This record gives sequence, C-alpha cells and structure tokens, in this order.
Amino acid sequence: MAITGNCNVNKKGASNAGKQQEMTLAQFREWLDQFDDNKDGCISEEELREAVRSSGKWFTSWRSRRGIRSADANGNGSIDSTEITKLIPFAEKTFGFKILVDQ
Repeated sequence: MAITGNCNVNKKGASNAGKQQEMTLAQFREWLDQFDDNKDGCISEEELREAVRSSGKWFTSWRSRRGIRSADANGNGSIDSTEITKLIPFAEKTFGFKILVDQ
C-alpha cells in the first residue's frame, strides 16, 4: 500500500500527531476494513467507534454516532460501500486524513 506521508492512526493505536496522511479512496477503504470485525463489508457504529478509539480521540461514542449519522444514507445504522464517500468529511476531521477522490 503506497501512502504519502506517515500514518496518523492504525488499529494498534499508533499515532504520528501533526502529520496529515494523504490516501486514495481505495486506501481509505482498506484502512477502514481492518475495523470490520464481522467482515460483512459494512462499518457499524461499534466498528467506527473502535476506529475512533484507535486514533486516541475522546468521546468515541459521540463521534461514532455522528459519523454514522453523517454518512448513513439508507438509515440502516451502518456504512456500506456505496456510502463510504459520505464518510470522507468525518474521516478528514476526526482522523486528520486527506482523502484523494478522483473527480
């Protein structure tokens, strides 16, 4: 996986504070997939909470609820592959990622 810059967060909780990581949408999906514990292809609120927790952020329940609400277009309580682009603003603000999307 070729990512520009240093990784801010990973599942192990490693952090390089102050450095913004640039990644493509496909790389963001790959990063997010490590939190998909049941491997159903969707990110639940609990799985998103674990991603937020791994980044060292506080108020993980509140942040994960906010992330789900911002991206869950069909209202099923999870983020699927068609809704992932709606999660980009949340990820950029919460994790410090810069996600590059082809126009």
